[in-house]
Amino acid sequence: MDHSFLIEPGRWTLQGNWMERDRLPTPVKGKILVAWSRDDWFTMVMKLALPDTQPNEMALQYRGRLTSGDCQYTFVLQHSLLGRVEGEGWVAPDSIIQRYWALGDRQRRTGFETLYRLDHDRYHLSSGIMTGHYLTSAMEATLHLQGTSAPGM
Repeated sequence: MDHSFLIEPGRWTLQGNWMERDRLPTPVKGKILVAWSRDDWFTMVMKLALPDTQPNEMALQYRGRLTSGDCQYTFVLQHSLLGRVEGEGWVAPDSIIQRYWALGDRQRRTGFETLYRLDHDRYHLSSGIMTGHYLTSAMEATLHLQGTSAPGM
């Protein structure tokens, strides 16, 4: 199965739910832009709107490069909640899995994401942020490639 997210440049929308410990799920919406440079580095910018939480916006800026025959990648990330972050990812036949860790963080925060390909234009995202050994927030959402018909958009 060929991936369209991350592997190809594109504009995506995100819609789903954000969850935090001891709180009810809250709606989340966002936009994602993926671009590739001529020297095989990717850039991904993600902006999330969380109207019922504080802070009510999140911004993530990734820069990474595929290695090991285009099946694994490393990245650096500037995260509006976590600060400077490093991570790694794997491109599997049906999903993209990544983990990351905040640099110089006394709370030892880490995160993970799994993007499961539903079809060429849609992915399901499950992600979480941990503090030490405890899950502190999670997100589930559907990503839609812009320029295609997405229900309710």
